[in-house]
Amino acid sequence: MNYETLLTSVEDAILTIKINRPDKLNALNKIMLRELETALSELNRNTEIKAAMITGSGDKAFIAGADISEFSSLDAAGGELLSKNGQRLFSKIETSVKPIIAAVNGFALGGGCELAMACHFRIASENAKFGQPEVNLGLLPGYGGTQRLTQLIGKGRALELLLTGNMIDAVTAFNYGLVNHVVPQPELLIKAKSILSLINTKAPLAVAGCIEAANLAYAPDGEGYKSEAALFGNLIATEDAKEGISAFLEKRKASFKGI
Repeated sequence: MNYETLLTSVEDAILTIKINRPDKLNALNKIMLRELETALSELNRNTEIKAAMITGSGDKAFIAGADISEFSSLDAAGGELLSKNGQRLFSKIETSVKPIIAAVNGFALGGGCELAMACHFRIASENAKFGQPEVNLGLLPGYGGTQRLTQLIGKGRALELLLTGNMIDAVTAFNYGLVNHVVPQPELLIKAKSILSLINTKAPLAVAGCIEAANLAYAPDGEGYKSEAALFGNLIATEDAKEGISAFLEKRKASFKGI
Protein backbone atom coordinates (compact mmCIF):
# COMPACT_ATOMS: atom_id res chain seq x y z
CA MET A 1 0.00 0.00 0.00
CA ASN A 2 1.16 3.51 -0.81
CA TYR A 3 1.26 6.06 2.00
CA GLU A 4 1.92 9.79 2.09
CA THR A 5 3.92 9.76 5.36
CA LEU A 6 5.08 6.15 5.72
CA LEU A 7 7.26 3.65 3.90
CA THR A 8 6.45 -0.01 4.55
CA SER A 9 8.09 -3.28 3.61
CA VAL A 10 7.85 -6.92 4.66
CA GLU A 11 10.80 -9.27 4.94
CA ASP A 12 11.04 -12.56 6.81
CA ALA A 13 7.54 -12.08 8.27
CA ILE A 14 8.57 -8.69 9.77
CA LEU A 15 6.76 -5.50 8.78
CA THR A 16 8.96 -2.41 8.79
CA ILE A 17 7.08 0.88 9.17
CA LYS A 18 9.33 3.84 8.42
CA ILE A 19 8.11 7.33 9.33
CA ASN A 20 8.85 9.34 6.22
CA ARG A 21 8.75 13.12 6.66
CA PRO A 22 12.52 13.73 6.83
CA ASP A 23 12.17 17.39 5.81
CA LYS A 24 10.04 17.90 8.96
CA LEU A 25 12.21 15.64 11.14
CA ASN A 26 9.40 13.07 10.79
CA ALA A 27 7.01 15.25 12.81
CA LEU A 28 3.77 13.50 13.71
CA ASN A 29 0.67 14.93 12.01
CA LYS A 30 -2.96 13.90 11.50
CA ILE A 31 -2.26 12.18 8.20
CA MET A 32 0.49 10.12 9.78
CA LEU A 33 -1.78 9.07 12.64
CA ARG A 34 -4.41 7.85 10.16
CA GLU A 35 -1.82 6.03 8.09
CA LEU A 36 -0.27 4.40 11.15
CA GLU A 37 -3.71 3.06 12.06
CA THR A 38 -4.07 1.59 8.56
CA ALA A 39 -0.62 0.00 8.78
CA LEU A 40 -1.49 -1.52 12.16
CA SER A 41 -4.68 -2.95 10.70
CA GLU A 42 -2.61 -4.58 7.97
CA LEU A 43 -0.23 -6.01 10.58
CA ASN A 44 -3.10 -7.60 12.48
CA ARG A 45 -4.96 -8.77 9.37
CA ASN A 46 -2.07 -10.31 7.42
CA THR A 47 -1.34 -13.81 8.70
CA GLU A 48 1.99 -13.81 6.84
CA ILE A 49 3.30 -11.02 9.11
CA LYS A 50 4.35 -12.05 12.61
CA ALA A 51 5.95 -8.87 13.99
CA ALA A 52 6.74 -5.25 13.20
CA MET A 53 9.22 -2.49 13.90
CA ILE A 54 8.74 1.25 13.63
CA THR A 55 11.64 3.55 12.75
CA GLY A 56 12.26 6.92 11.14
CA SER A 57 13.69 8.02 7.81
CA GLY A 58 17.18 9.46 7.82
CA ASP A 59 19.70 9.54 10.64
CA LYS A 60 18.44 12.56 12.61
CA ALA A 61 14.97 11.77 13.86
CA PHE A 62 12.68 8.95 14.83
CA ILE A 63 9.84 11.43 15.34
CA ALA A 64 10.95 14.84 16.60
CA GLY A 65 7.54 15.73 18.00
CA ALA A 66 4.10 16.63 16.74
CA ASP A 67 3.35 19.03 13.91
CA ILE A 68 2.68 22.05 16.15
CA SER A 69 1.06 23.99 13.30
CA GLU A 70 -1.98 21.73 13.69
CA PHE A 71 -2.48 22.86 17.31
CA SER A 72 -3.07 26.57 16.84
CA SER A 73 -6.75 26.34 15.89
CA LEU A 74 -7.78 23.83 18.58
CA ASP A 75 -10.14 24.72 21.41
CA ALA A 76 -10.57 22.64 24.59
CA ALA A 77 -12.93 20.14 22.98
CA GLY A 78 -10.73 19.79 19.92
CA GLY A 79 -7.64 19.29 22.06
CA GLU A 80 -9.31 16.61 24.13
CA LEU A 81 -10.50 14.81 21.00
CA LEU A 82 -7.00 14.94 19.49
CA SER A 83 -5.57 13.49 22.70
CA LYS A 84 -8.16 10.71 22.87
CA ASN A 85 -7.60 9.75 19.23
CA GLY A 86 -3.84 9.56 19.80
CA GLN A 87 -4.30 7.55 22.98
CA ARG A 88 -6.60 5.12 21.17
CA LEU A 89 -4.10 4.58 18.37
CA PHE A 90 -1.13 4.15 20.70
CA SER A 91 -3.15 1.72 22.81
CA LYS A 92 -3.57 -0.38 19.65
CA ILE A 93 0.22 -0.52 19.38
CA GLU A 94 0.63 -1.43 23.04
CA THR A 95 -2.02 -4.16 22.94
CA SER A 96 -1.12 -5.63 19.56
CA VAL A 97 -0.86 -9.42 19.86
CA LYS A 98 2.06 -9.25 17.44
CA PRO A 99 5.27 -7.73 18.89
CA ILE A 100 6.16 -4.20 17.78
CA ILE A 101 9.64 -2.78 18.44
CA ALA A 102 10.58 0.89 18.19
CA ALA A 103 13.97 1.27 16.47
CA VAL A 104 14.78 4.82 17.58
CA ASN A 105 17.25 6.34 15.14
CA GLY A 106 17.47 9.93 16.42
CA PHE A 107 15.21 12.45 18.15
CA ALA A 108 12.18 10.86 19.84
CA LEU A 109 10.48 13.90 21.33
CA GLY A 110 6.90 14.66 22.33
CA GLY A 111 4.57 12.42 20.36
CA GLY A 112 7.59 10.56 19.03
CA CYS A 113 8.66 9.55 22.51
CA GLU A 114 5.06 8.64 23.29
CA LEU A 115 4.84 6.42 20.20
CA ALA A 116 8.13 4.72 21.07
CA MET A 117 6.90 4.05 24.61
CA ALA A 118 3.69 2.49 23.25
CA CYS A 119 5.78 -0.12 21.45
CA HIS A 120 6.53 -3.31 23.33
CA PHE A 121 10.13 -2.27 23.81
CA ARG A 122 12.71 0.06 22.35
CA ILE A 123 16.16 -0.17 20.76
CA ALA A 124 18.10 3.07 20.31
CA SER A 125 20.98 4.20 18.14
CA GLU A 126 23.83 5.95 19.92
CA ASN A 127 22.64 9.36 18.69
CA ALA A 128 19.05 8.93 19.92
CA LYS A 129 17.52 11.55 22.21
CA PHE A 130 14.33 11.21 24.24
CA GLY A 131 12.13 13.85 25.81
CA GLN A 132 8.66 15.20 26.55
CA PRO A 133 9.08 18.95 25.99
CA GLU A 134 5.35 19.79 25.88
CA VAL A 135 5.64 21.96 29.01
CA ASN A 136 7.59 24.44 26.86
CA LEU A 137 4.38 24.95 24.86
CA GLY A 138 2.18 25.28 27.93
CA LEU A 139 0.96 21.71 27.39
CA LEU A 140 1.51 18.19 28.65
CA PRO A 141 1.91 14.94 26.69
CA GLY A 142 -1.50 13.94 25.36
CA TYR A 143 -0.97 10.52 23.82
CA GLY A 144 -0.31 8.61 27.04
CA GLY A 145 3.15 10.00 27.76
CA THR A 146 2.51 10.99 31.37
CA GLN A 147 1.33 7.47 32.12
CA ARG A 148 3.80 5.31 30.17
CA LEU A 149 6.87 7.37 31.07
CA THR A 150 6.00 7.04 34.77
CA GLN A 151 5.44 3.29 34.41
CA LEU A 152 8.70 2.78 32.53
CA ILE A 153 11.19 4.90 34.50
CA GLY A 154 9.44 5.71 37.79
CA LYS A 155 7.55 8.73 39.05
CA GLY A 156 10.50 10.84 40.18
CA ARG A 157 12.50 10.58 36.97
CA ALA A 158 9.36 10.92 34.85
CA LEU A 159 8.27 14.09 36.61
CA GLU A 160 11.73 15.60 36.24
CA LEU A 161 11.58 15.08 32.47
CA LEU A 162 7.96 16.19 32.22
CA LEU A 163 8.42 19.35 34.31
CA THR A 164 11.75 20.49 32.87
CA GLY A 165 11.18 19.45 29.27
CA ASN A 166 14.79 18.25 29.20
CA MET A 167 16.07 15.61 26.78
CA ILE A 168 18.09 12.55 27.74
CA ASP A 169 20.58 10.72 25.55
CA ALA A 170 20.48 7.05 24.61
CA VAL A 171 22.82 5.89 27.38
CA THR A 172 20.78 7.69 30.03
CA ALA A 173 17.60 6.23 28.54
CA PHE A 174 19.19 2.78 28.83
CA ASN A 175 20.20 3.40 32.44
CA TYR A 176 16.66 4.57 33.21
CA GLY A 177 15.17 1.43 31.67
CA LEU A 178 13.49 3.34 28.85
CA VAL A 179 15.35 1.39 26.16
CA ASN A 180 16.56 -2.21 26.06
CA HIS A 181 19.66 -1.79 23.88
CA VAL A 182 21.87 1.00 22.54
CA VAL A 183 23.77 0.24 19.33
CA PRO A 184 25.70 2.15 16.65
CA GLN A 185 23.27 3.57 14.11
CA PRO A 186 24.31 1.24 11.24
CA GLU A 187 23.44 -1.73 13.47
CA LEU A 188 20.05 -0.46 14.66
CA LEU A 189 17.74 -2.19 12.20
CA ILE A 190 19.92 -5.30 12.20
CA LYS A 191 19.55 -5.58 15.97
CA ALA A 192 15.80 -5.00 15.87
CA LYS A 193 15.31 -7.58 13.13
CA SER A 194 17.46 -10.15 14.91
CA ILE A 195 15.36 -9.88 18.08
CA LEU A 196 12.08 -10.05 16.16
CA SER A 197 13.35 -13.02 14.14
CA LEU A 198 14.07 -14.85 17.39
CA ILE A 199 10.61 -14.00 18.76
CA ASN A 200 9.08 -15.24 15.51
CA THR A 201 10.43 -18.75 16.22
CA LYS A 202 8.30 -18.94 19.39
CA ALA A 203 4.66 -20.03 19.68
CA PRO A 204 2.50 -17.12 18.40
CA LEU A 205 -0.29 -17.69 20.93
CA ALA A 206 2.23 -17.73 23.78
CA VAL A 207 3.80 -14.50 22.51
CA ALA A 208 0.37 -12.87 22.37
CA GLY A 209 -0.40 -14.15 25.87
CA CYS A 210 2.82 -12.70 27.28
CA ILE A 211 1.96 -9.29 25.81
CA GLU A 212 -1.58 -9.40 27.19
CA ALA A 213 -0.48 -10.44 30.67
CA ALA A 214 2.39 -7.94 30.86
CA ASN A 215 0.03 -5.11 29.89
CA LEU A 216 -2.01 -5.90 33.01
CA ALA A 217 0.97 -5.68 35.36
CA TYR A 218 -0.33 -2.40 36.81
CA ALA A 219 -4.00 -3.41 36.87
CA PRO A 220 -5.75 -3.15 40.26
CA ASP A 221 -7.06 -5.97 42.44
CA GLY A 222 -4.68 -8.61 41.16
CA GLU A 223 -6.21 -8.63 37.68
CA GLY A 224 -2.78 -9.26 36.16
CA TYR A 225 -2.33 -12.44 38.20
CA LYS A 226 -5.86 -13.63 37.39
CA SER A 227 -5.27 -13.00 33.69
CA GLU A 228 -1.94 -14.81 33.81
CA ALA A 229 -3.57 -17.91 35.32
CA ALA A 230 -6.40 -17.89 32.78
CA LEU A 231 -4.02 -17.42 29.87
CA PHE A 232 -1.77 -20.20 31.14
CA GLY A 233 -4.78 -22.50 31.34
CA ASN A 234 -5.88 -21.62 27.82
CA LEU A 235 -2.40 -22.05 26.38
CA ILE A 236 -1.67 -25.41 27.95
CA ALA A 237 -4.59 -26.86 26.02
CA THR A 238 -3.29 -25.65 22.61
CA GLU A 239 -1.63 -27.77 19.96
CA ASP A 240 1.43 -25.50 20.15
CA ALA A 241 1.87 -26.25 23.86
CA LYS A 242 1.57 -29.97 23.21
CA GLU A 243 4.18 -29.62 20.48
CA GLY A 244 6.48 -27.50 22.64
CA ILE A 245 6.36 -29.92 25.56
CA SER A 246 6.88 -32.95 23.29
CA ALA A 247 9.79 -31.27 21.52
CA PHE A 248 11.45 -30.45 24.84
CA LEU A 249 11.11 -34.00 26.11
CA GLU A 250 12.28 -35.44 22.79
CA LYS A 251 15.20 -33.00 22.59
CA ARG A 252 14.21 -31.59 19.20
CA LYS A 253 13.23 -28.20 17.81
CA ALA A 254 9.56 -27.36 18.16
CA SER A 255 7.45 -26.52 15.13
CA PHE A 256 4.72 -24.08 16.13
CA LYS A 257 1.62 -23.42 14.02
CA GLY A 258 -0.29 -20.89 16.06
CA ILE A 259 -3.05 -23.29 17.08
